Amino acid sequence: MIRLKTPEQIDGIRKSCHITADMFNELIPKIHAGMSTYDIDMLFKNYIISHGGKPAWYKEGFSGAVCISINEEVIHGIPSKKRIVKEGDLVSLDVGIDLNGYISDTTHSLLIGKVSPEVRKLKEVTEECLRAGIAACVAGNRISDIAHAVYEIADRNGYGVVYDYCGHGVGLDVHEDPSVPNCPFRGMNPRIRPGMVLAIEPMINMGVPDVELLDDGWTVVTADGKVSCHEEHTVAVFADHTEVLTDLNYDK
Repeated sequence: MIRLKTPEQIDGIRKSCHITADMFNELIPKIHAGMSTYDIDMLFKNYIISHGGKPAWYKEGFSGAVCISINEEVIHGIPSKKRIVKEGDLVSLDVGIDLNGYISDTTHSLLIGKVSPEVRKLKEVTEECLRAGIAACVAGNRISDIAHAVYEIADRNGYGVVYDYCGHGVGLDVHEDPSVPNCPFRGMNPRIRPGMVLAIEPMINMGVPDVELLDDGWTVVTADGKVSCHEEHTVAVFADHTEVLTDLNYDK
């Protein structure tokens, strides 16, 4: 069931999203080679708690405050003291805050130090895919318009688009209806309506689109071991516009 949010609910979700954006702006400069993913997780966890929130992923049974996925890890990497960030890595940070019952969800992929031109291009194209998906997310369109917008850009650049995982509704729970795929699909294709709050999140692979789930039950990796990039924003749909709630440069 798709839950259309009231203006009051969207305002609560917006506040959660703005704290999330502020958190990234403050913490991204502190992330560097040599840190463990546990160290990164603790930075975010402490920020969230000190600002009156709770890590949203806890509601899903995940052990960390942040899903930290490196290189061939697509999503849901578990923070660990043994997993060390290295020069040249692509590190995606998937974070949500539960602020008084209102949920944010966003992902930013970071380039650590000097990375290869191929990895840099993958990040740039993934960001372009996200922008295109958001541009297609307007009242009156359908969910498939988002999927086609994302897929067309990734496919044109020769990348694989992950089809086993996708975006989703968000705001009152971490994962809500509807699903928001990043590639053409069959099945339910609801019209986009005012009051929808969606997490749009392209997951773009340098190689094949296929992925595998590791034995830890969480970490998803590319089937061919090539690098993947993940970018995500939470957006709210209104009758005459769509607002990117997790925009790092939101109007204060």
